[in-house]
Amino acid sequence: MEELRLGSINGSHGIKGWVKVFSYTDPMEAIFDYSPWILKKGREIKEVKVSKGQVSGKRLIAQLEDVDSRSAADALIGYEIHIAQDALPGLEEGEYYWYQLEGLKVRDERGTVFGQVDHMLETGANDVMVVKPTDESVDDQERLIPFVYEGVVIAVDQAAGEIVVDWQVDY
Repeated sequence: MEELRLGSINGSHGIKGWVKVFSYTDPMEAIFDYSPWILKKGREIKEVKVSKGQVSGKRLIAQLEDVDSRSAADALIGYEIHIAQDALPGLEEGEYYWYQLEGLKVRDERGTVFGQVDHMLETGANDVMVVKPTDESVDDQERLIPFVYEGVVIAVDQAAGEIVVDWQVDY
C-alpha cells in the first residue's frame, strides 16, 4: 500500500486527549477530511480514526478515537501522519498531485535535459517546479520552471517518468 505524508502531531492540547496537528494540506484543515490516519514514528506504526478536528487559533487540534487523556496524547507527539494514497480523491485529466510530479525528469522538445523535479512551490499565480540537476542535465543549474499548461508544460508522461517543457537553457 502506497502512503502519503500529510503532517505530524506536535503536541497535546488540554486534558481530554486532544493533539496539536501540523498539516501539509492546503487548506491546512483539509487533513481532517482523511481518516484513518496511519501514524509513524521510527518503526512504530499505529492506525487511528479522527473523531473531531478543528482550527484553534492559528493551529489545528484533533481528537482521535481511544485517545482520552493528556498522557495518551503526549505519547503521540512526534508521530508523522500518513494516509493511503488510494484515499485521495480522483483528479481530472491533466491534473496531478505534487507528489506525482516529484522525481520526474524535465526536458525540452529537443531532448535537452534540465534535471528532475525536486519539489514544488506555490507562488500564488501558479505552481513552480524546482528542478535540480542530475548526471544527464545540460548543466549544473537549479531551475524554477512554472507548471503552466499551454505555456510552459507541453506534456506530463508519468509512465515514461518525464515532463516535456517549452523552456530554454538560458532562461
